[in-house]
Amino acid sequence: MSRICFFCEKGVKAGGNRKHKYGGGWAYRAQRTTRKYNPNLRKIKIEKDGKELKVDVCMKCYKKLRKQTKA
Repeated sequence: MSRICFFCEKGVKAGGNRKHKYGGGWAYRAQRTTRKYNPNLRKIKIEKDGKELKVDVCMKCYKKLRKQTKA
């Protein structure tokens, strides 16, 4: 299963990563590589059309769901 939120479809993002940022002679030509930023996902059970599904949800959506069910 891919790392995507069921509700907001938040997924993996790519970003930059610098090696030895303050490297003296390398300061102006530090190596740049790409890295992955993974979403903070949690598996929960939800009910949809009378069936129970296990889905991955990001923490932002999870907190909204908890707030709605408590009210």
